[in-house]
Amino acid sequence: MGRKILVVDDEKLIVKGIKFSLEQDDYEVDCAYDGEEGLNKIKENVYDLVLLDLMLPKLNGYDVCREVREFSDVPVIMLTAKDQDMDKIMGLEYGADDYVTKPFNIIEVKARIKAILRRAAKKEEKEMSTCVFGELTVDPENRRALVNDKDVGLTAKEFDILQLLSSNPDKIYDRDKLLTAVWGEDFYGDARTVDVHIRRLREKIEKDPGNPVYIHTKWGIGYYFEA
Repeated sequence: MGRKILVVDDEKLIVKGIKFSLEQDDYEVDCAYDGEEGLNKIKENVYDLVLLDLMLPKLNGYDVCREVREFSDVPVIMLTAKDQDMDKIMGLEYGADDYVTKPFNIIEVKARIKAILRRAAKKEEKEMSTCVFGELTVDPENRRALVNDKDVGLTAKEFDILQLLSSNPDKIYDRDKLLTAVWGEDFYGDARTVDVHIRRLREKIEKDPGNPVYIHTKWGIGYYFEA
């Protein structure tokens, strides 16, 4: 079998359809029908990707995603029946990598899955020496950032942004360039994804996120790192 995917959705017909379609593409598919069951399966197994419904019994998708991000960087695609921008932004805030609005086309879902897994497969870890910027330490080998020697718990995407910016100090990246560099050319989301992740990153590494020392905004252009 191929990559292992967990589908978490309380609508059994939808789960059955997704499972059948993904298995046709040689994915190994596991299923859960409420938030608690999905969270437990993620804790007990290793998955390459999780398809996570927003409206779930027992524990909603936001809460599941938030708890997952405390111990895992597994890619999460949020499935939501809501077509409101705030719901999408909240999904990203809680750590989702992408979102699909119901009703969806399974071909689109599979395209997004393939894009995320392809980026993960092609991504080469570059062995770099640990870099120290005042109170901030960027450790590429272990993919972590420390402030005053304390691990601040960055998500995979937050670390990718920090590593890119800190490796190229004073270079300004607009949102589109950051999207392409971190999420890849096949990412279907929009520029607000970058803003959400930058804000969360600042909250973790900056003493005063409103007056950042490391990650600065060049108004009307983009973001840059000041060493």
